[in-house]
Amino acid sequence: MTAQPPLRFSGPVLPDGEPRDVYVVDGRITHERQPGAETAATGWILPGLVDAHNHLGLEDGGAVSDEETEEQARQDRDTGVLLLRDCGSPADTRWVHEREDLPRLIRAGRHLARTKRYIRNYAHEVEPEDLPAYAAEQARGSDGWVKLVGDWISRETGDLSPSFPSEAFAAAIAAAHDNGAKVTAHCFGREVLQGLLDAGIDCLEHGTGLSVDQVEQMAANGVALVPTVLQTAKFPGFADAGREKFPDYAATMEQLHARRRETLMAAYEAGVQLYVGSDGGGTGRHGHLDEEIRAMVEMGLPAEYVVGAASWRGREWLGWGGGLDEGAPADFVVYERNPVEDLSVLRSPTRVVLRGRVVA
Repeated sequence: MTAQPPLRFSGPVLPDGEPRDVYVVDGRITHERQPGAETAATGWILPGLVDAHNHLGLEDGGAVSDEETEEQARQDRDTGVLLLRDCGSPADTRWVHEREDLPRLIRAGRHLARTKRYIRNYAHEVEPEDLPAYAAEQARGSDGWVKLVGDWISRETGDLSPSFPSEAFAAAIAAAHDNGAKVTAHCFGREVLQGLLDAGIDCLEHGTGLSVDQVEQMAANGVALVPTVLQTAKFPGFADAGREKFPDYAATMEQLHARRRETLMAAYEAGVQLYVGSDGGGTGRHGHLDEEIRAMVEMGLPAEYVVGAASWRGREWLGWGGGLDEGAPADFVVYERNPVEDLSVLRSPTRVVLRGRVVA
């Protein structure tokens, strides 16, 4: 990175909201006064946003070009999302790591799904006996995460059923852990969940089928949940689309949709760590994490909790430090108003600072 003059940002700094001057020198935060520093912005200063369920390089038909991937990343970045946790992509996005102007990326590699049991062109589609080897391979090639497809509609049963037997999931999770990666899984229904939790999975995506006992188990074992509430809001449409051919599936999706809020609030009240994911690149759009934040608050979660999950708590969870402490990477967003008190401001940041440079 080419050296640049020090910059000064001034205003209340979240999460504590204390007014202070934040200086940026060589891509890092310092609170020591820098004579001659140019004042780049004033306002409410928030550690960079985190999209904890993102699919960079993916669209409806599968992998997209590097040019389209770059545009997706820019859409996220320009709304203040500076750290992406990829939750499965068929595109090789490792080149994004070399781009100082694009968000930091934590890659999970490609989804691992059962043969002919997932969206075409998305996943490595494998049989149970091959799942552990594929999990080990994805772990070695990722940035510390592996993504399993826990359940999907079965053409045989016409309902949500686990993609693999419990013992195959357990072997795959163990193989990923042995190769230094954590594991998360797509889970809509109920049946798949207990085996994954008992096998020591690290995170669940969606999680609409969770029971009270299971959220307590998650809290006790430190298993995170990314609920993607805008995605699960689409369940009635999924039900309508499959009703004629798969009536049991349609009924299941309607039941899961009806208890979404109950499940989410039970997880929160049990102490499960919740994080914010847009599902951008899946059925979601890039650059709209603010809508997921608002949707989670509308479901009943406290605004401070959700903003923290999408900022300082999410960053800490993923190993990037929670606050703007001395020496921390200069990745933050400046807003005209307090985003905890006015979520609408998340849509229009005053400044976006990534690796110490104003990028938007």
